[in-house]
Amino acid sequence: MKRVLAFVLAAMLALALVACGGSGLNFTTGGAEGTYYGFGSVLATKVGGETDTKVTAITSGGSKANIEAMEAGDAQLGFVQSDVMAYAYEGTNLFADSGKIEDFSTVAALYMEQVQIVTLDPAIQSVADLAGKTVSIGDAGSGVYFNAIDILGCYGLTEEDINAVYEDFGTSAESLQDGKIDAAFVVAGAPTNAISTLAATRDVYLVSLDDEHINTLIETSPYYSKNVIAADVYGTDSDCTTVAVGAVVIARDDVSEDDVYNFVSAIFENLDDITASHAKGAELNLDFATSVTTVPYHAGAAKYFAEKGYDVPVK
Repeated sequence: MKRVLAFVLAAMLALALVACGGSGLNFTTGGAEGTYYGFGSVLATKVGGETDTKVTAITSGGSKANIEAMEAGDAQLGFVQSDVMAYAYEGTNLFADSGKIEDFSTVAALYMEQVQIVTLDPAIQSVADLAGKTVSIGDAGSGVYFNAIDILGCYGLTEEDINAVYEDFGTSAESLQDGKIDAAFVVAGAPTNAISTLAATRDVYLVSLDDEHINTLIETSPYYSKNVIAADVYGTDSDCTTVAVGAVVIARDDVSEDDVYNFVSAIFENLDDITASHAKGAELNLDFATSVTTVPYHAGAAKYFAEKGYDVPVK
């Protein structure tokens, strides 16, 4: 009788956990030196501490790799750039050969990711000055790569007009330090660890974009928006005007409504704690979280946002 009772109690407990989430979710982020992993780890810890949904933040190759990992079933959540998310859903650019990937939904837009053109050479003051220089434009086929191509194109440059190398954030920072490259494109929320570490020992310069070229870029690629990186972020001489894309969390469609609800609620109900652990927490807000229009939201996220008075598109 005791064994039967114990079995029944265990079954009831299991059902209760399922009813309020209780799953273990892999959350693919980015490289160890990038904002995705640092901030993603903070979010995962908070969700696990506040709810029955356990989230494990793991390093990855970034946006495209995260979508592919979710498509393969190796991850349930992932960080993506808003432009890369649109590429996957529409089957363009990075996903032109593989075709559309549509079995994921938006969870929340969290913050803006600035296109940061980093150099140690004060003579490089414009994108046009990159002509003939050795420039890291991100891992081949990455979201950073396409951002770099977009911006070079606005200034009449192509990949062939520079000596292009294909490195991640951490490697790019090391290459700048060692004098192997002249500049690097980094697309991540500022401050980015790799650049902050470099700026601690060297004078770092960020290349600004002018309004004319920014407006041209936004006309053809509306997922970009104008953005300013303040001088005190890296200790530069002046603010840097650039463009940015959104950093968005997505989920596989088959992740339970309860688990996604737990993820979103744990974040937006604990903003002070999250901000105390990572500066990006200060940029979180419901208006931006609910602003995605290219990919519908997961039902679990929509449920939480509805409770806060926000209606979002749902599949």
